[in-house]
Amino acid sequence: MSYRLLHTMIRVGDLDRSIDFYTRLLGMRLLRRQDYPEGRFTLAFVGYGEESDQAVIELTHNWDTAAYELGTGFGHLAIAVPDIHAACEGLAAAGAKIPRPPGPMKHGSTVIAFAEDPDGYKIELIERK
Repeated sequence: MSYRLLHTMIRVGDLDRSIDFYTRLLGMRLLRRQDYPEGRFTLAFVGYGEESDQAVIELTHNWDTAAYELGTGFGHLAIAVPDIHAACEGLAAAGAKIPRPPGPMKHGSTVIAFAEDPDGYKIELIERK
């Protein structure tokens, strides 16, 4: 058996708002959602493909926590997009923050941008035509 990345987990303050961001704005699908009443949390998995063959994002919502400090250890999630300008325009029109507009990466030629999800997590958009 070979190893495979299954998912990345991030904690979110408002699960419905986060699911909307990742599905409606970034085009992922809600793959599954499960409430755990005894533990007072909900897990939702979003992604572009099935968990059986692609890595996905686990959104964890602890019912008694409305917001988190992001800390300095986490960097970003990266998503390939065919047209970075259109992607950023669509995200901005929907109210998402674009702290770094499209342009070549520092010391390179790859065109990138950064968006923020509703909890402030950085999403790097990388143009791949």
